[in-house]
This record gives sequence, structure tokens and C-alpha cells, in this order.
Amino acid sequence: MTELTVENLYNVLDESTLVIQNKLEMSYLEALVETGLNIFENKVLQEELDTDTVVRLKALYDSCDLDGAKKETVRKGIQLALLKGMKKGIQPHHAMTPDSVAHLIGYLVKKYKDVLNIEEMKILDPAVGTGNLLTSVLNQLEGEKVEAFGAEPDDLLLHLGFVNANLQKHQVEFLHQDSVKPLYIPQVNTIVTDLPVGYYPHEEAATKYELKAEEGMSYVHHLLIEQSLNMTEESGMLFFMIPNFLFGDDGAKQVRSLLNDRSVIHGIIQLPTSLFANESQAKSILVTQKKGEHTLKPKQVMMAKLPSFSNREAMLNMMQQINGWFSQLS
Repeated sequence: MTELTVENLYNVLDESTLVIQNKLEMSYLEALVETGLNIFENKVLQEELDTDTVVRLKALYDSCDLDGAKKETVRKGIQLALLKGMKKGIQPHHAMTPDSVAHLIGYLVKKYKDVLNIEEMKILDPAVGTGNLLTSVLNQLEGEKVEAFGAEPDDLLLHLGFVNANLQKHQVEFLHQDSVKPLYIPQVNTIVTDLPVGYYPHEEAATKYELKAEEGMSYVHHLLIEQSLNMTEESGMLFFMIPNFLFGDDGAKQVRSLLNDRSVIHGIIQLPTSLFANESQAKSILVTQKKGEHTLKPKQVMMAKLPSFSNREAMLNMMQQINGWFSQLS
């Protein structure tokens, strides 16, 4: 059998998803979960489907062999199907982390792993969504010893993340919960997350946080920054995708104070606004390290504004600058 391509996998996922969607009258993303489970279990699990449909699905699944496939090929094939499903009435907080950004965060995670000589990575994404960011990072840590966790309160996103990780053969412990509430897992040495932005509806849970609003509803992105620090071991690294207005909105002074009290900020990398639907949704990558015995103290904070990812020469130049910045840490 020829090597699996992104296009092959996407075509199988898309066609089989449409078959299940039409037969079982569900949304595209719900049907994508069903077809992903079928591929993982190597059988058609939906007992209500008629024989002809089962035969058609089996033929589709047999045409794409995931055994031996590259993890990135599988991730990208699934991502294309996810993007198609998300075009229809998807909520803003369901939007996926852009691929180029996920790769950059994975690159930074790997660089810090090497600088800090971390033998076993313990990674948490407290807003894991479909798992695209987390699995992209895991793919760049291939061959390393890694324990991974992802928390997500949204049923559909959690199931999509579960299927996504399984088809890529990643062992991820998924928690079906809101990460602002207590997380019953061990502390980790690495946080990677694309912070959801907006108000947090459960005011009682927010009262336990320093970054709760003085009056009214608190910001979920503030609370998740604090919870991420709570869930990180001393000297652990945190990689946040933050809204560009984080240090200028209500409560910005308290956020800055908390980060400075409990961590050492290493860098802020502003992402190209062209990656986002509009400028108000633009984000940056915040890199910080929780204070502890092995906390690094950079001579200067890495402040960078990335050019468009399509400008290859400018990006290569920027990556050289980032690598040069890392040389002061090792």
C-alpha cells in the first residue's frame, strides 16, 4: 500500500463523515467523531447503519492505512476535516490554533527542554479544545519521554481531541472539565495553551483566585494564567497564547504583578495579525518560567514581532534572532 498522504486521509475522513452525517442526521463534527472512532477501533460501531452503508464505510477505511503513517500527516489530515466542520456556525472559542503558531510553540518547548535538560516532559493544556496545539507540540517531541494531559469542558471538542490524539497514537489523559475548577492531576513541568478570551460565568469558582474581578464577572484568560501557575512545578515553563490587549485591559496591573511575583517572564512574541480574523482577536506568545531553584534569569526579555509566516526570508532572519537569544540561556 502506498504511503498515506494528507489529501488521502482528508478525503476518507470527509467522505465517511458526510455518509454518517446524512444517515444519522447529526452535525459534521459529531459525525467526524464517529468516523474517527471507527477508524481507531477498526470497525463500524454505529449499529443503526444499514448493511450497504457499513460496506461503503469499511471500503473507505480500508483504503487508508494509518499503521506506519507519519503523525504530522495524520494530524494535518484531521485538521483539514476539523476546519471544514468549524466553518459552519462555530463559536469563536472553538477556533483552532493556527498551524504555524503551533509549530513555533513546539519549537520553543523543545529548545527549553534541551536548555533545562528535562528528562521527562509532563505537559498540560488546560484549554485543549480539539488537541491541535497539544498534538503538534507532542509531534515535535517524538522519541522523548512525555506524559500529556488536556482539559476541556466542551463535550464535542473533548471527543474531537480524544479521536485526534488516538489516531496520531499519542497517549493523552483527557479531563472533561473546566480548568478553573480544581484539576486532580499531578503538577507538570510544561504548560502549553491557547487561552480562551472572555468572561468566566461561574463566579463562585473564581473567588478562590487572586485575579478574580473586584466586582462582576472575572476574565477566564486571567484565571487560567493563575491556575496554570498553580499546576506547574517550580522552575517549570509556561507557553501561553495571550490576547494582545492582556496587559492593557481591566485587571492588567494584577496580572502583571502575579506573573512577576510567581514567575520570570522570558519573552513576548507578537504574532502576525494576518493569522486572525480581525485585529481585535490578534494574539502573542508569552513565555514565562515559574520561580524555583533552577529558574533561568535572561539578561533581557525576548521581545519580537513576527513577520508574515509566508515571508520566508524575514522568518528565517527572525528565527536566527530567537536562536541567538537562546544562546544566553545555555
